[in-house]
This record gives sequence, C-alpha cells and structure tokens, in this order.
Amino acid sequence: MGGIDLANGVVGAVLGMLVAVLFQDPIQNSWYRLRTRSKSAVRGLRRREESSPVWRTFSLGPLHTPALIVEGDGESSIPAQAVYIQVLDQEIELPPDMVGWRAEIEEESARLQAEGRTPLWNGPRYAVETVGISRTPLDEQPEIHLRLRPTDYYTFLAAQQLDRRLPDGTTPRSRYLDPEDPLSAPAFLQCSFAVNVAVVTADDMLIVTQRSNRVRMASGVWNSSVNEGMSRHIDSSGRSAPDLYAVARRGMREELAIEPHEYALDMLAFVLDIEKRQWSAHFYARLKDVSCADMQARISRGVADRWEHQTIDFVPFRPSAVIKYMLRADRIHRWAPVAPALFHLALVHVHSRTPVERAAAQIIRRIQ
Repeated sequence: MGGIDLANGVVGAVLGMLVAVLFQDPIQNSWYRLRTRSKSAVRGLRRREESSPVWRTFSLGPLHTPALIVEGDGESSIPAQAVYIQVLDQEIELPPDMVGWRAEIEEESARLQAEGRTPLWNGPRYAVETVGISRTPLDEQPEIHLRLRPTDYYTFLAAQQLDRRLPDGTTPRSRYLDPEDPLSAPAFLQCSFAVNVAVVTADDMLIVTQRSNRVRMASGVWNSSVNEGMSRHIDSSGRSAPDLYAVARRGMREELAIEPHEYALDMLAFVLDIEKRQWSAHFYARLKDVSCADMQARISRGVADRWEHQTIDFVPFRPSAVIKYMLRADRIHRWAPVAPALFHLALVHVHSRTPVERAAAQIIRRIQ
C-alpha cells in the first residue's frame, strides 16, 4: 500500500503541475476581467447618478473661464436685424451704501488731475437692464432683446467692487447675486456692454492683443483682436439706440485702423462674464486683402487707440495652432475672461465644430 500511495502522490503532483501550467494564466485573466468589469460597472452606476447644471461657463481642458455663452454656437451668425435694443430713460442709481464708493473714484480723479497726472475719464455708458433670448416661430432663428439704461464710467468702477464689504458685512456679490441664476442681476451691477472681435488676416493669421499696463481694468492680460465698450455719447446719435455692428466697426477702425470695406463681419454670440457681470457681443471679422505684414505696417503708421495695447501676436488660424496657443503655460492664466470663448467660436464658425473638437481633444490628451 505504501508504494501505491507514493505512486498516487507522484501522479497527483504531476497532474497538479500540468493543470497549473495549462490553466493558471486563463484563470488569472478571467479573474482580472471580472474585477475590471465589476469596477467599471460600479463607476458606471456612479456616473449615471451625476448631474450637471445647464448653464456652465466656457472651459477648454485645463483652461477655465467665467465666460457664459448665453446665445450662439459659432456655426451660425446672428444678423443685425435679429437684435432689438431699447434704451430706457431712467439713469442707474447705486444703492445708498455704495454711493460713497463712486464719490471716492470721483475724488481720486480730481486728485490725479490736480497733481498733473492722467485723471479717470468719466464717459457716458450703458447698463444692461435685461437680455432676453427668443426664437422666431417659423424658422426658429434667434431674436435678442436688449434693454439698456444710462450710466457712466464712475458708476461702473464703483459697481465692479463686487467683493468689497458693505457696512453690514455682506458684499454686493453675496447680497445681490444668485450663483444658481447667473442671468439675473440688478442693472447697477451690469454697467458694461462691449463688443469683442476675432480678426483674421487675408493670409489666415489670428490677431491677439495684450492689454496695456496703463489701462485701469484688466491690465496686461491677453485679449481679443478688438475690444470696444459701448459709448452712450458716440454710439447713439440723438435718441436712437446703438447698433452692435456699428460698435464693432468703430472698434476695428480705432484699434486696428481697418475700414468697413476691408473686411466681412459676422456676429457669433452673446456672452456674459459672470465674475464681473460684463456683457459682450462676439464678432468674427475676415480681412479681404490685408495680410499679416500689411497689418503690422499699418499699425506702425498709427492707430487711434494705440495706448490700449502693448503687444500684438499673430497666430496661424488653424484649430490646432490656436488651441495650443490658448493653452500655453504663459497664456493659460493670463486671458481676459471672454477671449478664449471668442476664439473658439471663431474657429467653429470657419472650420466647423467637429474638426475643432477633435483638435482640442488631441491636444488636451497630450498635455494631461
């Protein structure tokens, strides 16, 4: 019996080794696949439980901005006749506990002038009462209804102090703004409406500007090709409401010395910087015959608002080139809030959404 037991033991050992050799890897692989599928199933359950707000600000990979695209996807332009602007008579008034902030700005300007330095110019502006978005009943084209009220630059500067403490310890942001409803705000906190234009030369170079360190607001940041605030004095002849296309053309002339016959102009979107409560109409302008070299030469001969910019970059207007530029380490944290959304919309307008999204996904994968 001892010999038989020994033989059985040897045979069992051999069979065990054979089974281990033949089936160990398949068993391990099956177990690995089972664990992986189980983890994926759990993650899938978690993903299905997530929710997201509809109103999200513009982001591109690691680039996050406070720019909320309220209307427009880039692919379709918004014609001038689709924008209805009403100017109300009553001028903006600050709440009593913010009136002193405006007085401080006025006193600062008077002091600067007395010292022989550049005072703060108090230009007439518009505040945004409401922005309404609707669709035409038959073809569902956009209609935008703007209601504006008179204000001035000093009121704008006072209202920009959204995080300054009021006497009761609150701030204008905490007292008057609801983060869950970004489109609702009192008009005295929205004393700014501007146009931003992405300008592309005849030889396909995007113009990107850096704001001067001498300007009071957003100095030194990288911005759109043209940024022009709406002026109550310049952009409204008599009692007529301003025309956003006309404001964009004025900005093209004053900042780049480009005349209307030299480019085609399309309105792409309405965007709100929810951090500063500043509204913007986004435009795309394509120069017909003016090249990058022509543009540089023209600027060298003088432009009306040269002091607003300190650097101008020219970037090849291709999805990969523009997106790489926006995500550069020395740019990604130095953008004006609405500029990246403007350039992305312009890319979509010219190249369509799919190639732009594909290029963005490839670049973001490489840098993550």
